Amino acid sequence: MRTWLLPENIADVLPAEARKIEDLRRNMLDTFRRYGYELVMPPMLEYLESLLTGAGQDMGLRTFKLVDQLSGRTLGLRADMTTQVARIDAHLLNRSSVTRLCYAGSVLHTRPSGLHATREPLQIGAEIYGHAGLEADAEIQELVLACLALAGIAEVRLDLCHVGVVRAILQSDVRAQSDEEALISLLKTKDGAGLRELTGDYAPATRAALLALPALYGDGSVLAAARAALPALPGVVQALDELQALLDVAGSATVTIDLADLRGYQYESGAMFAAYVPGLPNAVARGGRYDHVGEAFGRARPATGFSMDLRELARLLPAVERSSAILAPWGRDNALREQITALRRAGEVVIQCFPGHGREQGEFDCDRELVCEGGNWVLKNLS
Repeated sequence: MRTWLLPENIADVLPAEARKIEDLRRNMLDTFRRYGYELVMPPMLEYLESLLTGAGQDMGLRTFKLVDQLSGRTLGLRADMTTQVARIDAHLLNRSSVTRLCYAGSVLHTRPSGLHATREPLQIGAEIYGHAGLEADAEIQELVLACLALAGIAEVRLDLCHVGVVRAILQSDVRAQSDEEALISLLKTKDGAGLRELTGDYAPATRAALLALPALYGDGSVLAAARAALPALPGVVQALDELQALLDVAGSATVTIDLADLRGYQYESGAMFAAYVPGLPNAVARGGRYDHVGEAFGRARPATGFSMDLRELARLLPAVERSSAILAPWGRDNALREQITALRRAGEVVIQCFPGHGREQGEFDCDRELVCEGGNWVLKNLS
């Protein structure tokens, strides 16, 4: 076996790409902090039942599992950090006030989540706990758009959905509730024929509403069409009102509404969104409200947030220009060492050339050089 080969959908990140990713990470974390978010760093692995709390079957299939040699219990390598951050809020911080948390770190997937996707995303995200109002959802949506603007992306499409629409319809009909899992699967794939067959003996109003959902997709006018096509149940009306409010604060983003986009249905509890940008086949960011996850950790808290993969986002960015740097000879002369230290403290990149080696410095552009003139070390421009 060739020892340098890596598993499928696993790859090294080389210097130029790593620099783009790290610059993005730093800029986004600084942006989160300016909004008042506190950084947390959950562990890479946990007991499996903790990692999968509220995450649904899909996350279980995506999680690598192993046996802990100390306890004999099954551990999981995190496939998503959202549940971990919810555990920190509910169990460790245990605050009563609104809490804003952010995070950045690698996660591992047993299978790639989409076309050309890596199995080791570098996930970054932000969460708000303790406020059930739409203001928190609006702030998270604003933060997503701010992060994409940091990456120089101006053309963004937001796909909005709300699990409250389907849940209200199902809760109004006992017969439909018994088929919930099958109905959600058919709605996700917009399988009209399957829906017609499954709902044949439902109450007429329930059947008409479920059959209408796959076609309720498009721009903001979909909300008016939904109000006309769906029953005026309190949960439906509230969900459509919340989607309208998020549409109104989307700024320059193009917004589409898809009332049958139910990815994360078991996990989410309110408005959901996915952000798409030109050049990527998969959603670059996903988020939404998930108020019930903290229950398993002993403390239910309203929660909303988002996450994105920095490695995938960095693919869209142009190649970075080489960094300006200073060449210096290798030596132990005190004056030389003091000059190099002073330059580095001032933020300059100073590269000392080892004896016998040339000046090829990869991603650095050595445009100046430290030379000794008259016993003093001075900077000279290199042509």
